[in-house]
Amino acid sequence: MIKLNKIYNEDCLDTMSRMDDCSVDLIVTSPPYEDLRKYNGFSFDFNSVAESMYRVLKDSGVAIWIVNDKRKNGNRTLTHFRQAIKFQDVGFNVLDVMIWKKSNPMPFVQRDQYTPSYEIMLVLVKGKVSVFNPIMEKCKYAGKVIKTHTSNKESIRKANLTSKTKDTKIKSNVWETVVAGTNHGHPAIFPESLVRDHIFSWSNEGDLVYDPFIGSGTVAKVCLDTNRKYIGSETSSEYCEICRNRIS
Repeated sequence: MIKLNKIYNEDCLDTMSRMDDCSVDLIVTSPPYEDLRKYNGFSFDFNSVAESMYRVLKDSGVAIWIVNDKRKNGNRTLTHFRQAIKFQDVGFNVLDVMIWKKSNPMPFVQRDQYTPSYEIMLVLVKGKVSVFNPIMEKCKYAGKVIKTHTSNKESIRKANLTSKTKDTKIKSNVWETVVAGTNHGHPAIFPESLVRDHIFSWSNEGDLVYDPFIGSGTVAKVCLDTNRKYIGSETSSEYCEICRNRIS
């Protein structure tokens, strides 16, 4: 029996095996990728996780999968591309490929490469998305009166009309945020603002959010802050303790 608002100290495949089909509104997670971070020695079966995520997610539900790759022997592994294709193979639609741009990337010394400063955020949907609460931002030229022109011969007399720029627009799919300054003892903590924006965008109050690799518990904390329910899975008992301390 799966309880809500609980973090399970176990492999996510074990947790999802006890979940009902189509029971989760939103998945937000960042799995252990490559060997760029050490997650207490944990690795996972990607194919099985992708299939289980698809099963437990509700029709029209969204999954946010934040991942990165590395360069090995002078060649990028392209992990996010390979995983995106696998997600399509199990039934997901890739709604968007978003960028998390880091305002303060780690210093990097490589003679033939610029400093890495982003991660990929795959926006996956089971069917057609039904919940989208777009985050708005102020237009650069909000309120400015501009001239409009037309080459349509039938409307040539209407040329040089004026219009007023809108005050706001939908935020772009490149999200810039500072990497979390406090890691709470975890090697790759989510920025709370990044998680909050995804949870706001793809779910409503009262919805259930699942994080198969909950790490330091950021998704659980943001769910409590935004009136969502959560379930988390984490194999490390040390990280589970971090989670409990953060959300207590």
